[in-house]
Amino acid sequence: RIWGWRWFQRWRGRWELVGGSTMTLEELVRRLRDVHGDTLYCVALYGSAARGGVEHVADKSDYNVVVLVSSLSLEGLRKESPVARAWRAAGNPPPLNLTLNEWRRCADIYPMEYADILQHHRILHGTLPLDGIRVDREHLRLQLESEAMSKLLRLRHAVLLAGDDRAEQLALLESSVSAIMTLFRAYVRLHGETPPADSEALAEQVGRQAGFDSAPITRVWRHLHKKEKLAGDAIPTTLAAYLRSVQAFVAHVDEFETSDV
Repeated sequence: RIWGWRWFQRWRGRWELVGGSTMTLEELVRRLRDVHGDTLYCVALYGSAARGGVEHVADKSDYNVVVLVSSLSLEGLRKESPVARAWRAAGNPPPLNLTLNEWRRCADIYPMEYADILQHHRILHGTLPLDGIRVDREHLRLQLESEAMSKLLRLRHAVLLAGDDRAEQLALLESSVSAIMTLFRAYVRLHGETPPADSEALAEQVGRQAGFDSAPITRVWRHLHKKEKLAGDAIPTTLAAYLRSVQAFVAHVDEFETSDV
């Protein structure tokens, strides 16, 4: 979910994107309606594209879509498969398919995703049921701890694969920083606060609250948004500092208790 399909394909060395392939949100909705008909209840955009502004970067950010249907079967998934494959070929993760009952029951096991969707989403089709949907802070803490450690392990794996190749080092920084920002938003929510829309302000706030230097993460974010280019010797130096910052954040999260705030 957080690292995205691009991350795994890049480090497996098997880019499967179809050259020049594009698929608009409008086309996605149209094809989903053709597949599911009256059983399609809602299609909603979430993530950086829903937050808008500079948070979404063309060719760097995924379009995350949740699809709610009244029921799902193997036959329904088989019919949707060409749509999901085309959407993935355009550089996006496959749609997140849930039944209505699953949507109403899963906030306890996916609180990070639900919190993001509840704060920022854009309806593309139908209605997103929000009555009774809430995110429990203890559930959020447990998922954040798990996700944070998982992302650290994947980051270390990517560092191993990149070696001294600066192009690959830069690629892993670009691919991972959005995932770190997702963790940061969850951390701010643990404090009962609303994460700032600006990611630089978000990183600064989390660094202050968790007691670590978030500047390397901000620097990568600025590079991704074409504000401060990383090149040459700055790449391995930034990577080393970036890894230290992520490790410090994960260590803090591992010891964090919701009762502390």
